[in-house]
Amino acid sequence: MESGVKEEGKVLGYNSKKVKKVAILSTLAALLDDPILADVPKKPSLSDVDTLINLELGSAMCISIFRLDGTSFDVAVMNSATVKDLKLAIKKKVIELEQSKMGHRHISWRHVWANFCLAHHNGKLLDDDTALHDFGVRNNSQVHFLPYVVSKGSGRHSKRRKHRFFHGLSKLS
Repeated sequence: MESGVKEEGKVLGYNSKKVKKVAILSTLAALLDDPILADVPKKPSLSDVDTLINLELGSAMCISIFRLDGTSFDVAVMNSATVKDLKLAIKKKVIELEQSKMGHRHISWRHVWANFCLAHHNGKLLDDDTALHDFGVRNNSQVHFLPYVVSKGSGRHSKRRKHRFFHGLSKLS
């Protein structure tokens, strides 16, 4: 008789975990459909939720990003965020927006950051390690993209280096 109870306990334990998971997922789906939580992504990560909670508590800021085509979107970053953190938040938000509109699409972020930079009040945010508050970026600030081309220091084209495979071998003998 005890073995029957153990087997039922195992079955109930398995079912209870499965039931709990389904209940949590349905509760999460119901919460995300609430208009108050419209700024929460459809598949939020722990860092997304943490940033949004800190935004409500006042230790994070919401920044409006303006594209060159005139559209804008908002990202949330911590008050102590750097330019690199802002770029990562922009990348995450743009990928989320593009996938919701057109499905999977690849964006070359290396190309984006090589040809465009972020600016706030005509000050370019070029140093990735600098804190945003050093540039004057605060809660509800507006940051926009600017075309940006890195200039060469000498103004000349760099010389192509010849790759010599046997160059180091001749010195050894």
